[in-house]
Amino acid sequence: MVEIAPFAPFFVAAALALLLRGWPRGLLLVLLPLAGLANLWLLGEGSFGTWSVLDFQLLLFRADRLSLLFGYLFHVAALIAIIYSLHVRDTLQQVASLLYAGSALGAVFAGDLLTLFIFWELLALTSVFLVWARRSGRAYMAGLRYFTLHILSGLLLLGGIILHGQAHGSLAFGHMGLEQNGFAGVGSWMIFLAFGIKCAFPFVHNWLTDAYPESTPTGTVFLSAFTTKVAVYALARAYPGTELLVYIGATMACFPIFYAVIENDLRRVLAYSLINQLGFMVVGIGIGTSLAINGAVAHAFNDVIFKGLLFMSMGAVLKMTGRINGSELGGLYKTMPKTTVLCIIGAASISAFPLFSGFVSKSMVMSAAIGNGHDWVWLILLFASAGVFHHAGIKIPYFAFFAHDSGLRAEEPPVNMLLAMSIAAALCLAVGIYPQALYQLLPYETAYTPYDVTHVLTQLQLLFFSALAFVWLNLRRLYPPELPSVNLDVEWLYRRLLPEAARGLVAGVFRLDARLRGAALKGIGYLMETVAGHHKPDGIMARSWLTGSMAAGVVVLLGIYLALGFAA
Repeated sequence: MVEIAPFAPFFVAAALALLLRGWPRGLLLVLLPLAGLANLWLLGEGSFGTWSVLDFQLLLFRADRLSLLFGYLFHVAALIAIIYSLHVRDTLQQVASLLYAGSALGAVFAGDLLTLFIFWELLALTSVFLVWARRSGRAYMAGLRYFTLHILSGLLLLGGIILHGQAHGSLAFGHMGLEQNGFAGVGSWMIFLAFGIKCAFPFVHNWLTDAYPESTPTGTVFLSAFTTKVAVYALARAYPGTELLVYIGATMACFPIFYAVIENDLRRVLAYSLINQLGFMVVGIGIGTSLAINGAVAHAFNDVIFKGLLFMSMGAVLKMTGRINGSELGGLYKTMPKTTVLCIIGAASISAFPLFSGFVSKSMVMSAAIGNGHDWVWLILLFASAGVFHHAGIKIPYFAFFAHDSGLRAEEPPVNMLLAMSIAAALCLAVGIYPQALYQLLPYETAYTPYDVTHVLTQLQLLFFSALAFVWLNLRRLYPPELPSVNLDVEWLYRRLLPEAARGLVAGVFRLDARLRGAALKGIGYLMETVAGHHKPDGIMARSWLTGSMAAGVVVLLGIYLALGFAA
């Protein structure tokens, strides 16, 4: 059997898409992930594609249960996103999306750090075009900020790889940890930070909430599936059991809730919600037990599907109405009932309702947390679960389709968009009803049972009281209203503070330059006036000088010249 690396079909199809038009291109796009999935299934676990650089042996393809799960996930995500975007007639978006998906596959099957770095950079390069494809000034600036942070991630990764290679004499991509010393320790920290940027760690997360809402309706669906999940895979591969990740993940699960509740742009609400869900995955990787790792990667699988479904439903709203702010929407359930139902399925899944996909993976992480002595982390995750129900489970469908009647009467989106959303909704229900199908693909064997009395009752009570709190706050007019505003968090530092400081510095330099120039011109003018005054009829240069005085002056000048020459 010919061994074909999973990324290769996507790169070849991207080249063919430049030449094809119309239905042949659409057929190619749909068949591609199906053929790729079959190829990956036949490859199974194993490795191939060894190549040498200097004294290092590199590996193009290395598959085990961890990487295979993400490989299957990325093919499914690509299929759904491609079907969703079939109505688009934009070569830039279609080619960039294929290269982007292929780069994600190349990264998760990379057997060494240098190969990982190549696909890591391709992820940044190809994904930014999905932001710029919207062709607006806001999208262009957001894409520049997005690209800058991802280039920083690549530089950190490359520096860490160099130090790691020097310390260990190998570039194999495996467990690293942060406990190493010397150059190895510095390299490991640099790689950890590089992964953290792409995983949207706190303080370096704003590329996600900034760029994703500015992308095209279809581009955002692709973006939500690949970049952050590649980072989750990389952390699970290199840093499982790193306790620092528990605290980072708990922070990620909590802080986006407060921004999502007050945010008006519903796609930005989902971007904050994506960080919230990443927090659960990072906590699981930090705990590092078999159950926790299984829970983290299972939740990554489910998140791609239900978060993709929510982004698709909001993308459909944006396409059909031209609006995405909660303050401008409402009442759409009357003319978009199918989209409304599909959105509610996605909302129920992310909220971890029993019989929906989020329940069978999120509970694994929370069980691992409380089972390993992280009681306060479990409480934080419980609070985060209630928060995500508020901002994604209720706010998104309520303000988009219900709430006040905005007077909008939009039609249902194109059939291909409804089909893609229906596939994602079916997967949300299938995984929630029969989780063993997903559990069989997890990295470790598990006998976990999500549907026991404790898990079900705890989650139902949480959801019930969260819904009750939302209704009470809304009736009392205490719930933050949807206002046409722009909310900044950490990005205020580089979108407001730094530009203002730079403008102030430049203005100060120009003021100092003007003062120095004015003082210099004033001094020159004074000197010119003084010299001119000496040449006036009554000036010193107009006087009659005795010959002896002139001779004495010449002797003095000659003496000074000789003294200087002697000193030199």
